[in-house]
Amino acid sequence: MKYSRDLRRYASRTNFWLIIGGFGALFVIGLPLIYWIYGPNAALLGLLCLLAGLLPIILVLAVLWLLDRIAKNE
Repeated sequence: MKYSRDLRRYASRTNFWLIIGGFGALFVIGLPLIYWIYGPNAALLGLLCLLAGLLPIILVLAVLWLLDRIAKNE
């Protein structure tokens, strides 16, 4: 079996999975805790706030991805 020594690819994958894990922890652990401590209305507001905070991040990543695709096609 051949092992790859591409450390940049490894770091990129690791950073990606750490970010996904962080957001997953917010949604999987944070929202049930809000629900348990403060109730369903607060959990719904927490979900709304998390989604509203996630929207600009998704938009920036989409623009960067689009610019990357355009630059690679030129």
